[in-house]
Amino acid sequence: MKTLLIVDDEPRTRQGIKKTLEAWSAGRMRIETAASGVEALEWMKENPAHLIITDVRMPELGGLQMLERMAQAAPKPTVIVISGHAEFEYAHKALQLGVVEYLLKPLDKMKLIQAVEKALELEENRLRIGRMEKLLDPKLMEAGQEEAKYGQHVRDAISYIDGHLGDPIGMKQVAEHLHMNSSYFSVLFKEQTGITFSDYLTRRRLQRAKELLAQTRLPIWEIAEKVGYQTAKYFIKVFKDSESVSPSQYRQQVMDPEETIK
Repeated sequence: MKTLLIVDDEPRTRQGIKKTLEAWSAGRMRIETAASGVEALEWMKENPAHLIITDVRMPELGGLQMLERMAQAAPKPTVIVISGHAEFEYAHKALQLGVVEYLLKPLDKMKLIQAVEKALELEENRLRIGRMEKLLDPKLMEAGQEEAKYGQHVRDAISYIDGHLGDPIGMKQVAEHLHMNSSYFSVLFKEQTGITFSDYLTRRRLQRAKELLAQTRLPIWEIAEKVGYQTAKYFIKVFKDSESVSPSQYRQQVMDPEETIK
């Protein structure tokens, strides 16, 4: 369940927003309130907030100052700012801080709900991108972007690897498939891709494993087989050495239950 935090020093406004959004969310969201920026920061030390709705002007600590103090928070919540004044300085600063919507008081209930729906959609897209980034290997991405510049032998080797990830292949088998001397092929591959054949093969296998972990509920032993490891124990060791977490822990970090491919 996502958590929404309303920060406003005016009790009537704070409760009005809460009542409106509780009716709209129908129990789908946890909705909390704070009477000041200081109170909100204290609350967030112990609780995660996916979305924050905050007033700009508040005693002691204004909404924008509160957001500045939260700049290093991870993950960063999505933010909607409300204000009784259409002041360019506030709006400009809010945009610099990544605020997705700037609403003026008195608040129109429909505009408030639309702003919340938009903010939640943006937050979900950001989470999805974050999950995708966890899947990608920067070295493989770099190699893929440069592939058009590689010679035919290296391109054929990469194609062969992609088609045989589940097989117990090594440099010798790939070189034989290309009718090349394995030593010469090793030098050629490193020269053109910037990484060794062994490193590329391991990265490519782990890349595919991460995709399967994120997108399916296949057991770990079966994923190990599908990416060319003969034992789950060795696969888990290689995965943990590379990612600093086990395959099961990685799956928990990146899997979106609503997007799982059964």
